[in-house]
Amino acid sequence: MTQLHNASVPRARTSQGLTPDEFFAFAEQVGAQMVDMKFCDLLGTWQHCSFPVDEWSADTFKDGLGFDGSSIRGWQDVHLSDMLAIPDCRTAVLDPFFREPTISVIADVYDPAGREPYSRDPRFVALKAERHMRSLGVAEVCNIGPEPEFFIFDEVRYEQTQHRGLYEIDSVEGAWNTARFEEPNLGYKPGYKGGYFPVSPTDTYGDLRSEMTFEMKKVGIAVEAHHHEVGTAGQAEIDMRYAPLLRMGDQFMWYKYIIKNVAKRHNKTVTFMPKPVFEDNGSGMHTHFSLWKDGLPLFAGDKYAGLSETALHAIGGILRHVPSLAAFTNPTTNSYRRLTPGFEAPVNLVYSSRNRSAAIRIPIYHDSPEARRIECRFPDPTCNGYLAWSALLMAALDGIVRQIDPGEPLDRNIYQMSEDDLVGVGSTPEDLDSALQHLAEDRDYLLAGGAFTEDLIQAWIDWKMDNEVKPLRLRPHPHEFHLYYDS
Repeated sequence: MTQLHNASVPRARTSQGLTPDEFFAFAEQVGAQMVDMKFCDLLGTWQHCSFPVDEWSADTFKDGLGFDGSSIRGWQDVHLSDMLAIPDCRTAVLDPFFREPTISVIADVYDPAGREPYSRDPRFVALKAERHMRSLGVAEVCNIGPEPEFFIFDEVRYEQTQHRGLYEIDSVEGAWNTARFEEPNLGYKPGYKGGYFPVSPTDTYGDLRSEMTFEMKKVGIAVEAHHHEVGTAGQAEIDMRYAPLLRMGDQFMWYKYIIKNVAKRHNKTVTFMPKPVFEDNGSGMHTHFSLWKDGLPLFAGDKYAGLSETALHAIGGILRHVPSLAAFTNPTTNSYRRLTPGFEAPVNLVYSSRNRSAAIRIPIYHDSPEARRIECRFPDPTCNGYLAWSALLMAALDGIVRQIDPGEPLDRNIYQMSEDDLVGVGSTPEDLDSALQHLAEDRDYLLAGGAFTEDLIQAWIDWKMDNEVKPLRLRPHPHEFHLYYDS
């Protein structure tokens, strides 16, 4: 992966200015009469509100705009509902999906009582994690290069009532549709685990992924590649070029927004659920991670796989904390349908060069020190990028500061090893409930430097337990009828 350069961004699509005056000049340049302000909720979903540009002034970027925080998931209670969104003019771009030219700008969230940044604003967490890294003197830049995977479906139906529970997905590429009457059915369907990565006509989504890529480039995102993924039914991957953590957090929000809206433009639907298709590969988000200082890569050295001692200690910190990290990197009950042995899922907490069955892999495509990095393979794209990557950074910093030994690498196919061979090897949590319990017990590394707060962590645990884990426990599962109806 190479460095993102703003010079590659079309001038007419992105704001090059850093001041409110330049923001308004940009709006005039592109003929925008509306501005759409976006911010990220606790769980990682964009919220937005649109305003006529002439209703804003330079003071808007200082005073902010009020909204009801009690209506945002996981945020303020109703008696503390007033909140402020302060737009960051440096994030201004021309939104690709409004009919009339509209400037989109990302906002930071503040508590109006004292005008302090809101502790549960995910973007603020990423900012604080980067500040903590610099305050330690360990590194100046944490580069993140994610590889989010997703499925492109033609239809999805789901329902859960007192007397019925169902879901059904369909895709023109689905292996289950080889016998469907399609007038005519031409038979080009990737088989289960057979989608990596044939050319057309088996891969029917090359043009759609290219269109998604072009829209990303318009808002300043550098894309390295796109391709069909292993799964049947339109599984895909589009890889962004690496960028510093906070910037990549912003880009990941744009990534999901663009992919979903381009799909809808073509009457398709996209899901980032890790495991929507039974008995086929799920969608992960392998995350390339490296630290830099004075323009030099800190992970290059003469140790195992060309890594430095700093890199090995970072691996040690990450592996030590994966059970609690998973609450942020794999934050849904569906995440643990993917994190099961087989299906290329990295459930064992080991590291290895080239080995894709390890939780952490060290890519060795190139010998250049600038290319030396680690690849965390357990995260999935349902995560809130700001929080997941901040947690990953905090775990790595904990490993570096405490000089945590990652142990010996495991350069064997883990899925062909016996249980005796794996004695002493840790694994990812079996379910979200377990991950949240680990987070409750192992959180000090996240609190270092004030990056995360007790309030945010507890709010995360409470929301996930009350709104996801416990409600799922209450509901009959369709497979239970298969198992028990005639008992």
